[in-house]
Amino acid sequence: MSKINLMQEKAVAFDKVGVTRAEVNKAFMSLKEFRQKFPFAENLASIEWLDPDRLFKVNPDEVGELFRLIEVIFKPLRQSTSTSSNVYRNARLQIKEFRNLLRVVVDDRKSLAQKVDASWERIGGFGDDKQLVLKIIFSFNYEKGKVLPVFSTQHLRHFANRIAEGVNLQTKYFSPGQEYEHYTIELLKAKNSQPATKNWDNLYFAQFLYQTYPPPDSQPTATTAEKSVIVTDEQLDLQGFMKLLGELQRKGKITGEQFREHRAMYVQQKPNDREVLVLRLKQLFKESPISPRTNQDEPPKRPTRQRL
Repeated sequence: MSKINLMQEKAVAFDKVGVTRAEVNKAFMSLKEFRQKFPFAENLASIEWLDPDRLFKVNPDEVGELFRLIEVIFKPLRQSTSTSSNVYRNARLQIKEFRNLLRVVVDDRKSLAQKVDASWERIGGFGDDKQLVLKIIFSFNYEKGKVLPVFSTQHLRHFANRIAEGVNLQTKYFSPGQEYEHYTIELLKAKNSQPATKNWDNLYFAQFLYQTYPPPDSQPTATTAEKSVIVTDEQLDLQGFMKLLGELQRKGKITGEQFREHRAMYVQQKPNDREVLVLRLKQLFKESPISPRTNQDEPPKRPTRQRL
C-alpha cells in the first residue's frame, strides 16, 4: 500500500471518540481570544501600541500576556515548551526590533520562508530552535491555511517522509525558512489530496500526524529548557545600560562622546560601581539638555593691531 493510501486509511479510523477534536476546539477558542487581544494582522498600526508589559513585566518579574496566551493555545495539544524568562525579557528590552519582526509576520506579501528567516537572532533567544518564533507565525497566520502548528523542521521532515509521495528530502542548500516552507507545502499537499483529511483544519491535521506518526524526539526533555537559557544576567544588565545611554543621548542629556565614555567605564567597573553609575546617569533626566556652544562660550579673540 502506498504512503498516501495508508494515511487515508489511518485518517478514517482516527479519533472516533472525538477526544482530539475537543482538544483542538479548546485550542481554537484560546487562539481566537489571543487574536482579539492582539489584532496585529487586522490592524497593522496596533503593533505600535504594543505595551512592553504585555511582553514581560518587571517588579516583580512575570511573563507578559502575549507570550502567556501563546503557550495557553498549544497546551491542550501538548506542544507547550519551557522557555527561559530571559527570552521574554529580551523582547521587552528590544521592543522596537520585536515590533519590526511582528510586521513581517503579519505581512501577506512575505512568504512563510521569509517570515521564518527574518532577523529573529537579533533578539537573544529567538534565533535558536525557533519554536517560539514558529508559534508566533502560526498564531497570526493560521486562518490562511498555509502554515502548520508543527514547530520543528525535523518533525516536518519526519512526517513528510511518512506520508508524502516523491518528496524531495535533499534540502541542504535551503535556508532554514525555505526548508520549513518546503516540507509544510508537501504535507499540506498530501492532506488536501485525500477525502478523509482535505476538510480538516491544520490544527487537527497536525494532531493526527503527531498521534499517528510520532517523531522519536516528540517528548520534550530537560535539555530543551536548558538550551533556551542563552543570555546571562550580566548581558541583560549591559543591554539595559545601553538602552539608558541611548535614551539620554536622544533627549540631549549626553553627547556622543559621553555615550562612548560611559559605555567604556561601565564595562571596566565592578558591579557595585556600575549601580552608582546608573543612578547618577538617571539623575540627568531631571537636568536641562546640553545646550549648543554659543559665542559667549568661545574664548575672546585677540584684538588686531592697527597699522599707523
